[in-house]
Amino acid sequence: MLAQRRGILAASGAVIGAMAVGTGASPAPVTGRPYEVYDVFTDRPLSGNPVAVFTAPEGLSPDMMMAMTREINYSECTFIFPATLPGCDIQIRFFAMNSGAEIPIAGHPTIGTVFSLAERGLIPAGRPSITLQLGVGPTRVDLEWQGGRLRFAWMQQQKPGLDASISDRAAAAAAMGLTMDDLADAPIQQVSCGAPFLMVPVKTRAAVDRAQLDRAAMGRLIDAAGLIRRGVMIFSQEPGGDDATVYSRMLGFGVTEDAATGNASGPLAAYLVTHGLVSPGQAGHMVSRQGVHMQRPSRVHMATRRNGDNLSVMIGGSAVKSAEGRMLV
Repeated sequence: MLAQRRGILAASGAVIGAMAVGTGASPAPVTGRPYEVYDVFTDRPLSGNPVAVFTAPEGLSPDMMMAMTREINYSECTFIFPATLPGCDIQIRFFAMNSGAEIPIAGHPTIGTVFSLAERGLIPAGRPSITLQLGVGPTRVDLEWQGGRLRFAWMQQQKPGLDASISDRAAAAAAMGLTMDDLADAPIQQVSCGAPFLMVPVKTRAAVDRAQLDRAAMGRLIDAAGLIRRGVMIFSQEPGGDDATVYSRMLGFGVTEDAATGNASGPLAAYLVTHGLVSPGQAGHMVSRQGVHMQRPSRVHMATRRNGDNLSVMIGGSAVKSAEGRMLV
C-alpha cells in the first residue's frame, strides 16, 4: 500500500511538472499583504517584544487593519504609509489588541518599524535621524549605524507629566499580591509621556516576579485617585548581576503582561530622575530589563536630558527580524 501511494504521488508530481513546463503555464501569482515580524528591544530572535509590520497597506480601511491586527494577535501591528505632514519622512499607524482600535503612539512598534524601513533600504544607511508622522504628531528618531546596517534607534518621547499618587499604599501593595514590606520608599504614581502608566517601586527583583495584579482592586484605587486605567509598571533597583538600572514588569488592564513596553519606559525614566532615584550620571543612560518573567528577556534603554526645568526623555533599543509572510486579504 505504501509503495502504491508513493507511485501515485510521483505520477501526480510528474503530471503537474509537465503542465507547468510543457504548456508554459505558470503558478498563480502570490497575492496578499506582505508583513515582517521584528523582535524589539533585543538583538536575538524569539526574545524581546514582537511587532508585525505591514509594508504595503495602501487601500486598507481602519476596520480591515484592526481585523488584520487581531489575526496576528500581537499587542500591536504597524502599517506604513507616505507622510502627509510637512517635515515628516514617513507615516506609521498603530493598531492595538488591548484597545481594539487605532492608537496614536507605541514604543516598541516604532523601533521595530524603523528597523524594517532601514533593512529594506527605505532609510539611507548612515542617516543620523528621521522624523515620523505618528498620531501624536512629528516624532524624531535618532539612528546609530554599524557597517551600513542600523544598530540602534532612539525615539523621542512626549514631554513627561507626573500625575497624582495613590495614598493607600497598603491597598496598592495588596492589589499587586504584595505587602507593605515589599514596597520601596518612593511614591506609587502615574506618569505619562503620551500614555499614562502607574509606577510601583518595590525593593527586590523577587517581589517584581512575585507580583500578581488584581485588576479590579487596582482599578478601584486608580479610579479613586482620578487616574487612568492603562498599565502598572512594577520595578526594582536591586542589582542582579547585570547592568540593568531597573528590573521591571508591565502588567496591563488589556494585555495581561508585556515583554518590553516603550510607552511605559519613558515615564519610568522621568519618574526615576524626578524623584532622585538615579544619579545625574545614570540619568543620561539607563537600562530597564523587562520580560524575563515571560521568558522574553528585553533591554529597554532610556535617556534623559535637562534644560532648565524641562526634562526631555528618549527610549532606545535594537530589533531583529524573526519572520516574514503575507496575509491573504
